[in-house]
Amino acid sequence: MLDPRLFVENPEIVRHSLRRRGASEAALAVVDRLVELNARRRALIGEGDRCRAVRNELSPKIGAAMKAGDRDGAEAMKAEVKTASERAAAIDAELEGVAGEEQDALLGLPNLVDAATPDGTSDRDNPVVRRWGEPRAFDFPPRPHEEVAAGLGMYDPERAAKLSGSRFYVLSGPLAALERALVSFFMDVAVHEHGYREVLTPYIVTADTMRGTGQLPKFEEDLFKLTTELSGQAAYLIPTAEVPVTNLHRDEILDEEQLPIRYACFTPCFRSEAGAAGRDTRGLVRVHQFHKVELVWFTRPEDSAAALETLTGHAEVVLQRLGLPYQVVARCAGDVGNGGARGYDIELWLPAQDTYREISSCTNFTDYQARRARIRFKREKKNLLVHTLNGSGLAVGRTLVAILENYQQADGSVVVPEVLRPYLRGLERIVKG
Repeated sequence: MLDPRLFVENPEIVRHSLRRRGASEAALAVVDRLVELNARRRALIGEGDRCRAVRNELSPKIGAAMKAGDRDGAEAMKAEVKTASERAAAIDAELEGVAGEEQDALLGLPNLVDAATPDGTSDRDNPVVRRWGEPRAFDFPPRPHEEVAAGLGMYDPERAAKLSGSRFYVLSGPLAALERALVSFFMDVAVHEHGYREVLTPYIVTADTMRGTGQLPKFEEDLFKLTTELSGQAAYLIPTAEVPVTNLHRDEILDEEQLPIRYACFTPCFRSEAGAAGRDTRGLVRVHQFHKVELVWFTRPEDSAAALETLTGHAEVVLQRLGLPYQVVARCAGDVGNGGARGYDIELWLPAQDTYREISSCTNFTDYQARRARIRFKREKKNLLVHTLNGSGLAVGRTLVAILENYQQADGSVVVPEVLRPYLRGLERIVKG
């Protein structure tokens, strides 16, 4: 959420950021409405204070007038106090409505785009920052991952559809074990090499938790909402571990010495993919349930820019160990995400598609989520908002996709990346079985 003071001191900053994002005229009109609401709120507060001042000033004088025999004067003051009190009550009711409308408008606006974020309207405009690894030269036409997995006899979308419908999958045998090995490998690197604290969080959260990271109200259609409430609130399956992990410190004031705080969390993720109709309908790329390791940071404001570079590097290390070619792109203003100020996408090379596909998004949210979730830290005698960051470290299913495509062999088998073999009791190759 944006700082409400911006709409008093410099609303043009917000308009400029929205224009960089390619916002509609309706979105820009929200800024004008917030300026009006802020002015109205301040005017009402001033008028309410004056009404209460009249009431506080005249109330003790009424008794004195009655004692002095000035009945007419006392009645006149009673009438004035009544009018002031009624107006103050009406102002309080109007203020509640203004504050609610202001809050709803603020919750719907995206974060300010960082000055270092490149211009552009979509992911097609994201500039490549760097590349690692050379795509393998195949001596046979590389098959798409779903054909490789099906050829191994360990991928069963038909039975998954029988259980749950489309956009689910069932893995078995060594292929299922390979997905589990990836989870362990990702967590081991994050915790034991990069120093993250491992956490295990709930997979069902309340509406307040979803609002804290910005999934609500804007992205509700992409969430799986439960029919049963939690603690009197709407409840949802998490779309990513970012949601519960960031909210671990909601409504808390941290000590500055604690920062940065860094968490690694493995969870399943649940997404309705409402906005992705017809895209990647086959295979493991865009599904309703998948596994992911999420890396989440809480930093001091002055440290978050450098933290984004470190976080992105931690995700890259995992891919380098797996020997998977990738590129890093800087997300442009039109693609940085609603809550993001600046970010990178890491894209894996998929030979069957002859292109790079996103495997991890690493984002600096500055104080956008912290203001929504009221996460602060104490510096001397002031409470300041932390900056939050997160990134996939990594999406497990998409990494499996890249392994199947990049390590496939002409005979239909798949070589296991060397770094994963200790997690699979030394297994070097997955063959049909």
